[in-house]
Amino acid sequence: MHKRHCLSVLLGLTLMGCGQNEVGDVSLGLFTTKDIKINSLVDPLVPGVTCHIASIEANLSFSDPSDSSIACRQTGEITPNMLASIDRSDAGEVVFKKSKSIFLKSMKVRRIYDPQAQTLIYLSYSTKETSGSFKHSMSTVPLWGTQAYIDPTAPQSAEPR
Repeated sequence: MHKRHCLSVLLGLTLMGCGQNEVGDVSLGLFTTKDIKINSLVDPLVPGVTCHIASIEANLSFSDPSDSSIACRQTGEITPNMLASIDRSDAGEVVFKKSKSIFLKSMKVRRIYDPQAQTLIYLSYSTKETSGSFKHSMSTVPLWGTQAYIDPTAPQSAEPR
């Protein structure tokens, strides 16, 4: 019974995210079971950013192709408080994860902050090697014009003592 429970949990996790935030579904033809699914993702810590992720999903298959594409744009305000709450390490942090196979392959979206360019970078990638390479796609959201942008030519105010 324990193995059956583990299998059902694994299948449940695999299906998690299917249909969530789906904004588009394009068939690749009459004689294929593959579709391009487009999902909308609002960054949970920077809700002024929305990403659209396109990936191929193969119905009746245990593993979806690794190819994906991502485009992110500013769709609302981005504030200094939002930026203060994000991971600023070189590796950034995962903001979205979707299972692409029952064989532990997943697609992840990671947010990385580039402080010199004052830009948020969103990297979509597959966690399993396919055809000799890891599939990935990248999009950037500049902070210029937002409340979070720091003008490098403006004089910096002295910090309180």
